[in-house]
Amino acid sequence: MVDVDQIYEAVEVAKATGKIKKGSNEVTKAIERGQAKLVVVAKDVQPAEIIMHLPLLAKEKGVPCVEVPSKEQLGAAAGLPLGTGAIAIVVEGEAKKLIQAIAGN
Repeated sequence: MVDVDQIYEAVEVAKATGKIKKGSNEVTKAIERGQAKLVVVAKDVQPAEIIMHLPLLAKEKGVPCVEVPSKEQLGAAAGLPLGTGAIAIVVEGEAKKLIQAIAGN
């Protein structure tokens, strides 16, 4: 089982040293274009339909997808003033090992 703090840390490190996409639309595009290395979605998004397609799309494209409990914490990890329902790490930067651990590689 993946530690939630590890996921937030991977997002923070990737934001600082790599590149992330924030929000449902950007994450969808990153997955479809084959850019996403890791997708993180928040469980507490309302309405859930906003991000429901992301785990399915990620699975279809072979991208690891993990859930975190809080969109507020996910937004904070991504350096945003507000919560966000989804994030895709597109350039790992120094988070590569963390992402591999999360993805189970």
